[in-house]
Amino acid sequence: MAKYLISFPSGEMACTPDELPAVADAAHAVVREAKAAGVWVFGGGIDEAVPPVRVAADGSVTPGTYPQTQRLEGGYSVLECATREEAVHWAAKIAAACRCAQELRVFMHDPEV
Repeated sequence: MAKYLISFPSGEMACTPDELPAVADAAHAVVREAKAAGVWVFGGGIDEAVPPVRVAADGSVTPGTYPQTQRLEGGYSVLECATREEAVHWAAKIAAACRCAQELRVFMHDPEV
């Protein structure tokens, strides 16, 4: 089975601040459903209040990001699905709960896992 990344930028959510509790409830319901189905691996939202850093091989820390990932924010889920069609099904459920389209990407196969 392949692992899929389902994600969205937080700015794409089509809801008002007053609607956020209902959106969170709907998203948590999908997470519970994915866990019950045995496809949930990991998920969460990026804490945009904590600034990102880059860590080098020697352990040195530099504030900031790579230029191309400067706007990395939003929510992320990793699911393990038997088929791409199954991953699309779950991405649609998350899209409905979060009120925005989701990006779907597949992780490359890792023979060590």
